[in-house]
Order: sequence, then C-alpha cells, then structure tokens
Amino acid sequence: MAKEKMKGKATGEDNLKGTLASVFLLGFFLIFTWVSVYYLFLERL
Repeated sequence: MAKEKMKGKATGEDNLKGTLASVFLLGFFLIFTWVSVYYLFLERL
C-alpha cells in the first residue's frame, strides 16, 4: 500500500513537470506571436 502512494506521487510530479513545460512552451509561443505582430505593425507605419 505504501508503494502505491509513492508511485502515485511520482506520477503526479511527472504530470506537473509536463504541464509546466507545456505552459512555458505555450507562453513563449504567445509572446513570440505578439512580438512578431507588433514588429510587423511598426514596419508598416
């Protein structure tokens, strides 16, 4: 029974690490998109 708790905890931490990586990738993509559009806007002024 103790092993099940440890296994569940490790799996939960792995899921959180994957979630953190996904959120960072999404955030970088959104920032890159906004900066690109802003740069395009400035170039066309």
